[in-house]
Amino acid sequence: MTFNKDFLWGGAIAAHQAEGAWQEGGKGISCSDVETAGNNVTGAPRRLTDGVIEGEDYPNHVGVDFYHRYKEDIALFAEMGFKAFRTSIAWTRIFPRGDEETPNEEGLQFYDDLFDECHKYGIEPIITLSHFEMPWTLAKEYGGFRNREAIDMFVKFAKVCFERYQHKVKYWMTFNEINNQADVSQHNLIQEGAVLLKKDDDAEYLMYLSAHHELVASALAVKAAHEINPDLQVGCMIGMNAVYPASPNPTDVMNALGAMHQKYWYVEVHARGHYPNHILKKFERKGYDFITEEDKKILSQGKVDYIGFSYYMSFASKYQGRNEKTYDYFSEDFVRNTHLKASDWGWQIDPLGLRWCLNWFHDRFELPMMIVENGFGAYDKVEADGTIDDQYRIDYLAAHIEAMRDAVDYDGVELLGYTMWSPIDIVSASTGEYDKRYGFIYVNYNNNHEGDFSRCKKKSFDWYKKVIATNGEDLSE
Repeated sequence: MTFNKDFLWGGAIAAHQAEGAWQEGGKGISCSDVETAGNNVTGAPRRLTDGVIEGEDYPNHVGVDFYHRYKEDIALFAEMGFKAFRTSIAWTRIFPRGDEETPNEEGLQFYDDLFDECHKYGIEPIITLSHFEMPWTLAKEYGGFRNREAIDMFVKFAKVCFERYQHKVKYWMTFNEINNQADVSQHNLIQEGAVLLKKDDDAEYLMYLSAHHELVASALAVKAAHEINPDLQVGCMIGMNAVYPASPNPTDVMNALGAMHQKYWYVEVHARGHYPNHILKKFERKGYDFITEEDKKILSQGKVDYIGFSYYMSFASKYQGRNEKTYDYFSEDFVRNTHLKASDWGWQIDPLGLRWCLNWFHDRFELPMMIVENGFGAYDKVEADGTIDDQYRIDYLAAHIEAMRDAVDYDGVELLGYTMWSPIDIVSASTGEYDKRYGFIYVNYNNNHEGDFSRCKKKSFDWYKKVIATNGEDLSE
């Protein structure tokens, strides 16, 4: 068979998008708790507010009530045959402000209970430490990861989690989609109107500085995990999308290469333990000097055990006449790939791109990989008889799993597991909407905060159950 008998089939969510209960169990306020809802129809973006403001819509406060309903949800995952379940630990459930000396026991106990529930059904937890859930106090009062003090706070949080759950969680990841900090114009924490930048701040410098401190923190966490328990496996998590040249024109090819350089140098540091020369040259040109000799030593000692990544779409890049020597990446260089269809949110559907990405990673790093996010957001319709025919989701996932299977069969990539995003409807991270649905399980709740959170199965539920039962061999309806 293509996949090993212990291949980790499952699904993935994030604490801030599902749990709700934002002020229960001693939890503090996270950055996600001050992020408003957006709207795909009007184009209104999500916004960060200066603390929680009365009258604003904060969907993460409610999530889909996973905090109180996790036993019901995990039972449904087990019914599908899940071998693994990826979620995150909300930092603010453990250290509500981020700077406390001792952790919050009630928060620690919640995850003990959650992991125990997974193991009851033979489901392996795969845990992300920081999934867009930094404590708001740490961001607001300390400046977040622009401040080196944040490194120690994160490592303290990581060590507490490793020590507490070392016999319940084998697979860990440090920072979710750390490379989202590749384009200063898209970085949600420094968008116009955000409160984390001062008027004269150099946003690009702070973006790279913060990313560097996160990479150092990640390396220290990896090293600590291995010292606590050598059996622990700690990976990175990269938001991965192939960038193709829009044409065979050499300038488009170089422009696409520049985008790949700028978007994915982070995994070079995680996997190889040092910065690639092209990003060091960029820092040299800009006069950025924040990498110390001690940092270099830490990075070399904290290389990851595997590469986790998300894949939803690919991009095409066209040279726009800027930076003819550096070919630096700008998001406006991305153009529509006319060879591909797109979702209602404009995400280009490219199953073969997943195989391309698997090969890109494997050729460079020869590390085991885990696809920890891959899914299709859509408007789902509940029929009069209560059924939900999400054939479009089945088609999307089947095509991507087939590409994944081909990468193993024909290209020899080493793959540990596949946790699709997300097995149950949750709050969309990109738009803050409920109506952008990904799940095999429908949650009766919508953008207008109407519904009772009841769960029901979609057509895709039984399809994925069969995929797991056949270890990925049968992808038919």
